[in-house]
Amino acid sequence: MEYKISNRLKMSAIVLIVLGLLGVGYGFMDSHKVNEDNISEYLANEAHHGDHGTADAHVEDAHSDSHAESTSHATEGHEDEAHDGGHEMSHEEHVLHQIHNRPWAALYVAAFFFFMIALGVLAFYAIQYAAQAGWSPVLFRVMEGITAYVLPGAVIVLLIAVASGTIGHYNLFVWMDPDVVEHDKLIQGKSSYLNLTSFIIRGVIFISGYALYRHFSRKFSLAQDKADDNKNFKRNFRISAAFLVFYIYTESMMSWDWIMSVDPHWFSTLFGWYVFASMFVSGITVIAMISIYLKSKGLLEFVNDSHIHDLAKFMFGISIFWTYLWFSQFMLIWYSNIPEEVTYFVTRIEDYKLPFFGMLAMNFIFPLLLLMNSDYKRINWFVIMAGIVILCGHYIDVFNMIMPATVGDRWFIGIPEIGSILLFGGLFLLIVFTALGKAPLLAKGNPFIKESEHFHY
Repeated sequence: MEYKISNRLKMSAIVLIVLGLLGVGYGFMDSHKVNEDNISEYLANEAHHGDHGTADAHVEDAHSDSHAESTSHATEGHEDEAHDGGHEMSHEEHVLHQIHNRPWAALYVAAFFFFMIALGVLAFYAIQYAAQAGWSPVLFRVMEGITAYVLPGAVIVLLIAVASGTIGHYNLFVWMDPDVVEHDKLIQGKSSYLNLTSFIIRGVIFISGYALYRHFSRKFSLAQDKADDNKNFKRNFRISAAFLVFYIYTESMMSWDWIMSVDPHWFSTLFGWYVFASMFVSGITVIAMISIYLKSKGLLEFVNDSHIHDLAKFMFGISIFWTYLWFSQFMLIWYSNIPEEVTYFVTRIEDYKLPFFGMLAMNFIFPLLLLMNSDYKRINWFVIMAGIVILCGHYIDVFNMIMPATVGDRWFIGIPEIGSILLFGGLFLLIVFTALGKAPLLAKGNPFIKESEHFHY
């Protein structure tokens, strides 16, 4: 059985991309309406209308508080002052930089979110092959379709990161700014790792490894459909096992580079696992949602309620695993109360109350309540509802990782953020559903396909 992307779906994806481009473009133009010539007037009007009154107070406090000065790059939106207190920015310059950072940060958050979905699916797909799982082969073509976004998604993330420090004015990664590094001894100590050349080289290695595995795994999977033996399946098994070793190492490094280094004064040894849990549950959620959509079109009649149940079980279990990692990271840092570590959470609790605590509710409480019951995991609309909540929660999770270090307390989910979601959401749908139409939806040559078709929980 084959699937062809409908003209309606294709046009919908293109409309989303166009609307997204317009929103992103508006975000960049609007942010640059505020410049060095009118920033004082902007702040005066803001103070007059009472907007960001509390936010400005936080920024003022940061200039006078020695602890905030020591971690300003990590927690106050790239406040370009030295780790030892020199090279201070004026309040106006600081606010202006935050305003100009916002469209870059919004674009980066959405780009990374959709990329991490595809990468999470790629890891899940490799695990199924390496484990020689018998329940999941009927879902392999759905997974292969989603992973088509890995290469373009990763390239886009890397390009935005590099462009923000070359075309832009160091809008995402403060360690790319030589003026800041010159006055910051802590970043100087990390400069052998945190430098643009090494950053790009590592990024190319990450992307090459992910893309090569996806290419050959897909190639062997399609070849197995026409083969008389299991040679291609065995090849897929071997490269999947090797890829998982590569993935375990590079996923953590990629998390340090592409997310954690926006806060170069802060680190967490759990961060790689934390990001992994987020991308893993997001990827599995999208597998479930696309499978349900295709099944509703009569295209996946071999996918039964037990397959959806098991996907929902993973959604539930990895949500609990994510919560365990979040709490482990938060509790240890909060309890130890080491200034350069705890300020990461202090900033988010003070300035990001709604997204910070809302994320916890969406990523833990909702999946716990919605998916704990075994019967609910078999109800398609219930799984879709839970999946929407989970995906929104993990978008906000990425938002919380990036925004405090780039825009400080001047965050808002407005046109730049929504435009970025529409842009990359439309691109994701177009690439994934086009890839789904390039091969039969049943991997009939897989030696476990009959077991998978008759799988019942």
